[in-house]
Amino acid sequence: MARCRAFNITGICIPELHYMVDMNDRIEAIINEYIAAGEYFTIHRARQYGKSTILELLYNRLKEEYLVLDISFEAADDCFVSMHTLAQGFVNKIARVLAMSHVPEKLLEIWKRPIGPELPLDALGEKITMLCQASEKEVILMVDEVDNAADNQIFLHFLGLLREKYLRQKVRRDRTFKSVILAGVHDIKNLKMKLHPGQSGNYNSPWNIAAEFHINMGFSAADIEGMLLEYETDKRTGMDVHAMGGLIYEYTSGYPFLVSYLCKLLDETVIHMDGYSDRKSVWSRRGLQEAVKILVKGPNTLYDDMIKQAAGHPKLSMMLQNILFRGTEYPYHVYNEIIQIGQMFGFIKEKNGAAVISNRIFETQLYSYFISEELSKDTELSSAIPDKNQFIKAGFLDMDLVMRKFYDYYTSLYRQEDEKFVEEHGRKIFLIYLKPIINGGGNFYVEAETRDKTRTDIMIDYGGSQHIVETKLWRGEKYNTHGETQLLEYLEHYKLKKGYMLSFCFNKKRKNVGIKEEIFDGKMIMEVTV
Repeated sequence: MARCRAFNITGICIPELHYMVDMNDRIEAIINEYIAAGEYFTIHRARQYGKSTILELLYNRLKEEYLVLDISFEAADDCFVSMHTLAQGFVNKIARVLAMSHVPEKLLEIWKRPIGPELPLDALGEKITMLCQASEKEVILMVDEVDNAADNQIFLHFLGLLREKYLRQKVRRDRTFKSVILAGVHDIKNLKMKLHPGQSGNYNSPWNIAAEFHINMGFSAADIEGMLLEYETDKRTGMDVHAMGGLIYEYTSGYPFLVSYLCKLLDETVIHMDGYSDRKSVWSRRGLQEAVKILVKGPNTLYDDMIKQAAGHPKLSMMLQNILFRGTEYPYHVYNEIIQIGQMFGFIKEKNGAAVISNRIFETQLYSYFISEELSKDTELSSAIPDKNQFIKAGFLDMDLVMRKFYDYYTSLYRQEDEKFVEEHGRKIFLIYLKPIINGGGNFYVEAETRDKTRTDIMIDYGGSQHIVETKLWRGEKYNTHGETQLLEYLEHYKLKKGYMLSFCFNKKRKNVGIKEEIFDGKMIMEVTV
């Protein structure tokens, strides 16, 4: 009996065992654009972005035509003690691959000859030449987890050896690997090497021969839909596959780990929760919101790394907070070091020329982290937030009461603050108030299209229902009317009958600060003005 496939979030994905996005087009593009052309390149993407799976798929596709030497530098610190240990460690790793590949004995004999202590890299270079000359197939080198060696000067010398042999092969004065693929989080070519205390570092120039790798490894909504079609063929849930693919993409922006994790939660966890009678009810907007709530709560290895990097890079942390809470727009530039770091770790991507948060899941997690840090530092903030139990009725969020109580909360704590303070911190004040209320039962995210210094649309998911709150600075009646129109458009898009507007007003002549409700085009808007 064939084994049932599952969604996988650990290690390499295997088509026979796991539901996967179809990667055939990407594999063919890598082979045609890079391998066949004899390019050396780095597959550098954020953690858990499918790099090892790509390498495994490439290996299986290439092994008949090429001799593929696939190794990993994971747990290989002892290889980088000296030039000799590097050379011998590399030889040992390749020897194991050759033995498993059942190559002719003569190749093993050539490769296994010991390397002497003198000029070990020269000896390694000669060994590579002899192997490539003796092999009936062209030889490809793949190195996974290359980051583990990337801050080591000895590794630079190894890259220098590969570079020298690559250039000499181009002019037909040497034989070496047809193609070399390095995989890791960092782009080795641009990695800033901190070699000695007090030294600012150098760019890793030995890898400047590498071709730019531009294959998109993220998933599109159509990719996700294709994977769900395979799942639907097996499970026959009756879900709207097209709609679910689009919804999962909305939350993840195609980050492979997040896509697989949400699907796994729906398939294995949400199905056993109260209120879900069958798989069709699970694979719905409400079920997905439940899965998102579980995913955001964590913990998982990706979040562990995310928080570590945010805490370890203060300038990156400040940029992320400015984007999230203040609507600051940072022009995207590839040579901005902080943007480089944010993109390398998966926090940031480029959109319409600006640096933005990569996806809703990361945004929600970062909001949660930064707000918890703020609350832990300021006990007055947390003690003033009303008891959350009064806002939850029969499992649903009483959003009207949330808004009414925020008026009291803000008035008691912030009424004397000046306009500049609220312009900088207004939405942060509201989100700090909101987070403990919905914590454990829901999530929120901010529509990136509306995040600026003057207005923001906050989307709240709770108990399978959605609420939209537009926060803005009061700029006069004309501007207010424009905000109402935009909010109505969002209500129409999300098929909601009621929305909320939170206005921060400093016009002393305006007398109607407070709470009011009005109907526009058949939809109710509650406006809270503070």
